[in-house]
Amino acid sequence: MDLIDEKQIAIEDEDGNRHLMEILFTYEHPERKKKYVFIYEKDSPEDIMAFEYNDDGELLEIESDEEYEEVEEVFNAFMEEHPE
Repeated sequence: MDLIDEKQIAIEDEDGNRHLMEILFTYEHPERKKKYVFIYEKDSPEDIMAFEYNDDGELLEIESDEEYEEVEEVFNAFMEEHPE
């Protein structure tokens, strides 16, 4: 993941193609000391993807069901506060 600015990142897919993604928001879980980012492609704002990321900017898949459920709750709360 290459941070372009505070609202955009570039990611590379498995075929080596770079995609410019919009950052919806980020959050940090203080107890787990993990950071998460919610991103989407400008042409598909309804397709939100969530990833964990580390200090090196590497995107990591969310693997545990517990973490995924928590991330989904955070996303739903965000959407309730920002319905546009």
